Amino acid sequence: MLIDSHCHLDFPDFAADIDAVIARAKARGVSRMITISTRVQKFAEITAIAERDADIFCTVGTHPHQAHEEPEASVAELVRLARHPKCVGIGEAGLDYHYDRAPRDVAARVFRTHIAAARQSGLPLVIHARDADEDIAAILKDEMGKGAFTAVLHCFTAGRMLAETGLALGLSVSFSGVITFRNSQELRDIARDVPLDRMLVETDAPFLAPVPNRGKRNEPAFVADTARVLADIKQVSEAEFAGATTHNVQRLFSKMPPLKLAA
Repeated sequence: MLIDSHCHLDFPDFAADIDAVIARAKARGVSRMITISTRVQKFAEITAIAERDADIFCTVGTHPHQAHEEPEASVAELVRLARHPKCVGIGEAGLDYHYDRAPRDVAARVFRTHIAAARQSGLPLVIHARDADEDIAAILKDEMGKGAFTAVLHCFTAGRMLAETGLALGLSVSFSGVITFRNSQELRDIARDVPLDRMLVETDAPFLAPVPNRGKRNEPAFVADTARVLADIKQVSEAEFAGATTHNVQRLFSKMPPLKLAA
């Protein structure tokens, strides 16, 4: 039993066969999926997807790529929208210096707004971090000093420093199909050292399909392939890894109704 803690079921890639995508995930033991917001203005579309299945949940937020499109999304608006019964988190928000699609000062301001919304709502923040390790770490430490909040570093591909900073601040770390790529040994070394009780697994579908489906459209069913590799890295059975990460997701995204785990 696995949970895909981060996918994008509202993306056009899934428009033609979303029911089949969900069915394939469940057939591979993916009991729940969290579809992640990238634009606040699309929240109605995202909640519509979450409402179509009891095992799909969602978040609300602005991706750093879109930070310049929604710079005025306020803490109050995020908190209000997050009251939707299927909304279990804030984000994804953060910094992306690889593509730099939004001005960095705007992205940082939007990131801090989302942190404040996570703090006020009590829901976890989903953090996007790419090629911005030092600034992400500095903002997280500064904001944690203003008041505690929970968060996950999603689709972790950053350096060891950011992983260790996040863990020291009480954050979780989520790994995607990138962990299965041949050139990802440094990332596998980091995953080896992340405590199992702080680890999540995700697809980030439709992106980053893991081996053996690399290069294809990713979908939640493929989280099982990533989980298999992570279980080997952690030197635990696939069943133990699935149970641990499912428990971790439920603890972090605690607004979700409890999921009864197999004995």
